[in-house]
Amino acid sequence: MEKTQTIKQKILLFIKLVLPVLVTQIGLFAMNFLDTVMSGHSGPKQLAGVALGSSIWVPVFTGLSGILMALTPIVSQYNGAGKKEKVPYALIQSIYLAFALSFAVIAVGLLILNPLLNAMNLDPQVREVASGYLRALSFGMIPLFLYNVLRCFIDALGRTRVSMLITLTALPVNALFNYLLIFGKWGFPELGGVGSGYASALTYWFIALLAFYIIHKKLPFSDYQVFSKFYSLSISAWKSQLKIGLPIGFSIFFETSIFAAVTLLMSSFNTATIAAHQSALNFASFLYMLPLSISFALTIAVGFEVGAHRYKDAKQYSYLGIGTAVILALLCAAALLIFPSQVAGMYSNDSSVIKLTKHFLLYAVFFQLSDAIAAPIQGALRGYKDVNVTLVLSLISYWVIGLPVGYVLANYTALEAYGYWVGLITGLAMGAVTLYFRLAYIQQKQMTTVSSH
Repeated sequence: MEKTQTIKQKILLFIKLVLPVLVTQIGLFAMNFLDTVMSGHSGPKQLAGVALGSSIWVPVFTGLSGILMALTPIVSQYNGAGKKEKVPYALIQSIYLAFALSFAVIAVGLLILNPLLNAMNLDPQVREVASGYLRALSFGMIPLFLYNVLRCFIDALGRTRVSMLITLTALPVNALFNYLLIFGKWGFPELGGVGSGYASALTYWFIALLAFYIIHKKLPFSDYQVFSKFYSLSISAWKSQLKIGLPIGFSIFFETSIFAAVTLLMSSFNTATIAAHQSALNFASFLYMLPLSISFALTIAVGFEVGAHRYKDAKQYSYLGIGTAVILALLCAAALLIFPSQVAGMYSNDSSVIKLTKHFLLYAVFFQLSDAIAAPIQGALRGYKDVNVTLVLSLISYWVIGLPVGYVLANYTALEAYGYWVGLITGLAMGAVTLYFRLAYIQQKQMTTVSSH
């Protein structure tokens, strides 16, 4: 990151930040997509097992990785304030925290995985594949959480292109291991869907080692001499990071888990409705990569300017990000309205599923507009290190308002399955409005503080 003087310079720097983040997010999405699609070619039960395992793991992982995201605003603000010497200590403490989280996930998984799967009414083979997939994935927990910390450090310095290149390098590695381990090629065992879990675990080791190498050997990261000095574990440093990270993690978890909850509640509808719901939701998740990438970039840019006490610049970046997200959302919404048949056709050949998917995609249009406001504002607020109120607003918007509204509409009105989507839209819209007022309050507070001095 560097200081900018004009709006034009900010736009150019922001694009430079956002585009690599977007490619990175799509790359990570593509890895999960590869696991699911390649597993599907080894049989429907293999596909179902991997999809189930993934639906359990993704909300947990996104929530826990949100805790580690606290490092981004911390490093951004140190960088903006010219306090480079404090960065290595913060990064190492975050690495220790990543180790602790990964061990905790493995321990909890060993205790609750089988009881959780046994409580579900599943085909025995599907249960076995889901269990095997998640156990295989556990071999990659440590490098996955470590990579998340290293990526936060890389991105916080504004070098999002490096994260992009690491992810793009990992995609063919993941595809190769999937091919070898799912189908048993070149002398490797044929593991089916479970093989995709081992493939992902091996890929996580690859990207973690690559990130370590880059930070240790390549400029500007090597200037920080991160691994040249031993730092003992500090509980007080963990408290500082967790004070920011826990609200971020829970806020992300509340948002991602509500979609998992709706999917479970939808199980009472027929197969075609469930398939259409999943198809439309998958495509909406893909489009969500746009505002999410803008959100990550805003945390870096706003954090850098706040660290340097340039609050006017931080405010300009905030609205630049929101404006960009809204324009892109309108374009996506237009595409969904013009090409619903083509989008639905990518997921199924069944005419009834396609018809239902097209209806769900109409509701996805409203998703785009709410996400375009809410996600960038969350990113900007993280840059200000304002995370506690965001957590409360997320909980109320999604779980106190969105889910109950959806349940009532789905079960007591003619909307039926679509009622859940109306509930989700209501929650997302409520989140967008309340978060906007919070951002305006924080910005006004910062500007008032500056003028009073």
